[in-house]
Amino acid sequence: MNTVLDKPVPDYAAIKQRQQATWASGDYAAIGTTLQIVGETLAEAADVRAGERVLDVAAGNGNASLAAARRHAQVTSTDYVQALLAKGHDRAVAEGLNIRFQHADAEALPFADASFDAVLSTFGVMFTPEHQRAASEMLRVLRSGGRIGLANWTPGGFIGRLFKLIGAHVPPPAGLASPVLWGTESHIVELFGSHAAQIRCEHRLFNFRYRSAAHWVQVFRELYGPTHKAFGALDAQGAQSLERAITALLEELNVGGPQSLVVPSEYLEIVITKQ
Repeated sequence: MNTVLDKPVPDYAAIKQRQQATWASGDYAAIGTTLQIVGETLAEAADVRAGERVLDVAAGNGNASLAAARRHAQVTSTDYVQALLAKGHDRAVAEGLNIRFQHADAEALPFADASFDAVLSTFGVMFTPEHQRAASEMLRVLRSGGRIGLANWTPGGFIGRLFKLIGAHVPPPAGLASPVLWGTESHIVELFGSHAAQIRCEHRLFNFRYRSAAHWVQVFRELYGPTHKAFGALDAQGAQSLERAITALLEELNVGGPQSLVVPSEYLEIVITKQ
């Protein structure tokens, strides 16, 4: 850890390496497919059209990629976890969709300036360590007049509160900006405003639907990288404490009644038009 004016400067290379290991752990694709509706909604909000060149950044298993390809766009799907790209590729093949898959770091995109008509990311780019670098890269590869479409969890929504709980049990690296800042309009304006002709933000809800709070915890503890790694970093007592805290949050937010779990999770849908 370096310091500048007594403020901690994160070791971004080491953080990124740990993040890659986190997202490669468990089986995010099994979780990601349940979020497909967000990719479809974002593709509509960003007005993805046939023939357009579309880049999906930090695509995971390809929800936004598939949504854009279903609208007959020319899609490039990128992520820094090769296993997730492979899952996306399998989905595209199963649906007969023509998508290019490429291993890429969201903070150093391997594409020329103004290569794309639209750049999308659903719950992906928000997890980059250096927010401004990632935002600058998306802007760089986008043509003038093109659109950036983002779906980012908000701080006050279920996933934002979940990350806060996890951070209380397994503290994040000092000096690292929270990913849920991407779910606030002020941060989006800070990152993109000087290059934007227009920024539209809308709060939306995604409903997590599971059999019970215990079922949700079981699935996410096993399959979702951040919770999988958090539980793995704790001793038995700490894991029990985290499980109790997550269960209490799920039960607080459950609108599905005693026989099922339906937890609305707020996210910010953003469409930025580049100058």
